[in-house]
Amino acid sequence: MPEMISFEQEIKGFFRKKKIPFSDNSGSFAMLDFTFGDPEIKRQFHFDVKEKRQHYNMRNWPDAIGPEEYLFVLDDLAARKILVHAPNSGVVIRDNVHQRYVLFTVVDLYLMPKKRVNRRIKRSVETHKGKWLVDLRNGQRFDDLTGVFAGIDSYLDNREDIFLRILECYGDYVGEEIGKGGIVRKPEHWEDDVNETR
Repeated sequence: MPEMISFEQEIKGFFRKKKIPFSDNSGSFAMLDFTFGDPEIKRQFHFDVKEKRQHYNMRNWPDAIGPEEYLFVLDDLAARKILVHAPNSGVVIRDNVHQRYVLFTVVDLYLMPKKRVNRRIKRSVETHKGKWLVDLRNGQRFDDLTGVFAGIDSYLDNREDIFLRILECYGDYVGEEIGKGGIVRKPEHWEDDVNETR
């Protein structure tokens, strides 16, 4: 991992070094931090960048679903902003503590197990801020940004399969065991469904 500049600056440097055109929205609270790619062919990707800068005190997060090594605390609002740009969106986390990068596509964020909590905050009045307790093992882990952007490309390449063709439960997530249920579906069942719902 390079010398510890901010993750936003590292991303900008990567885009410039690779001569990848991009939009920098990191100054906006309403938009995701970065956008790159070609909207004409639906290969534009929008993403936020986050950093894990230090170890978490697990006494403050008793509902975490995994060990501290893999814990990341994500704002509920940040996760909802990613949904605005679905399906071509996600978040990239730089884990400074363990020197790795983690990509969560919007599909991962939607499907993976997570624990949501409200954290108390005090302004002029006391209120709450929603947080997700995320297990970093449920994202795609990489050693460098080249790997991250290859992961984004792979996601975009497989997007139609993910959203339109794969019938079984998608993803293999830590903290989730996918069981079996129902009866065996046969072609006549689909015919009945069509006849009764059209």
